[in-house]
Amino acid sequence: MTYKPELLATAASLEELARLMDAGADAFVIGEERFGTRLAGTFTPAMIAEAVRLAKPRGVRIYVSMNNLMDNDTLESIPDYIRFIRESGVDAIVFGDPAVLMAARELAPGIGLHWNAEMTSTNFVTAEYWARRGATRYVLARELNMEQIEETKAMSALAIQVQVHGMTNIYHSKRPLVGSYLDFRGDKDLLEDAERERGLYLTEAERPGERFPIFEDAAGTHIMSSDDICMLENIHELLAISVDSLKIEGIMKSAEYNEVVVRAYRSAIDAYMADPEGYSFREEWLDAIRDAQDPNRELSFGFFYKEQVY
Repeated sequence: MTYKPELLATAASLEELARLMDAGADAFVIGEERFGTRLAGTFTPAMIAEAVRLAKPRGVRIYVSMNNLMDNDTLESIPDYIRFIRESGVDAIVFGDPAVLMAARELAPGIGLHWNAEMTSTNFVTAEYWARRGATRYVLARELNMEQIEETKAMSALAIQVQVHGMTNIYHSKRPLVGSYLDFRGDKDLLEDAERERGLYLTEAERPGERFPIFEDAAGTHIMSSDDICMLENIHELLAISVDSLKIEGIMKSAEYNEVVVRAYRSAIDAYMADPEGYSFREEWLDAIRDAQDPNRELSFGFFYKEQVY
């Protein structure tokens, strides 16, 4: 089968989804907070159905996130939600909990199943474990370097997904830590600042220039990285080893910024695929992102070229 890499994006609204489709995104991860965690925005079932309606005629795929930590109370809602996903024509479910996998295999046979457990997707044996249970894609941990990514791709039959742009989560708690702290201090009027739109961040006394965005949603408290991954300049290395899906994480970014990023990666991917041997990076692609980039956030290669972490 001919290799065709997927440019995967997130969207905070139907309007942004349509905008990023025009910019060149091949697929989207969307969902609602009761089942998905760290979403760019909440999509109600009606919005998910509309997203599918908009995407299908253009050959764009819609994936619904169900990778939250599932408690016993949530289990009761999973079957009906998966039935809705199946009936609406969603292409795949992003999951971490086996409860979602088991329900999807029974109620939505044939649907794509993307295993995404954040930090624990670190080796090809784990990939094969989930493949034998029905998973169709393996979302790699962001802490893996190029050598580990290449080895996993070579050793696993599953499709491989790698994040190539955007911020990453560095801490999560199911507890509303910020809201509880502000409530303890009596700053009830500031509780709304814990929402992702408010620009709340943490900083260390020893590194005052670094800002770690923090927000709370139905899944708890999330602390994000102080920089943004940007693999645009070296995207050809991932394409050369046939990484299946390249994700642009758009959480806490404006639709305008995400459009610039999607267009840049679309240009680079298309140029490489048209002529791998003659491919050369164009600085103008990265300049567009630099112009849109928050000056308080550096662009980095993340862990791609670091010593082995795991």
